[in-house]
Amino acid sequence: MALELQWHDYAGLLGVGLVLLAFFGLQAGRLRGDGIVYQLMNLLGATLVLISLFYSFNLSAFVIQIAWIAISLYGIARGIRLRRARRE
Repeated sequence: MALELQWHDYAGLLGVGLVLLAFFGLQAGRLRGDGIVYQLMNLLGATLVLISLFYSFNLSAFVIQIAWIAISLYGIARGIRLRRARRE
């Protein structure tokens, strides 16, 4: 029995990869937790996983992706505010 993956499965896997790569980069000291790259990787990763969930729904995974997206957006907004404050 072969596993047949659809485009949304690949999107979800790419999203998981981005979130894990962001976390590894943070732990390895390659990314800053308050940096835009880290936040965007998390935002894009969670969004891709969320897209895959529209085709194969799982409530627990849906809830954590929504939270991940919200926290990433908060981090991006906070980073923008902090950068603006430093310039003034």
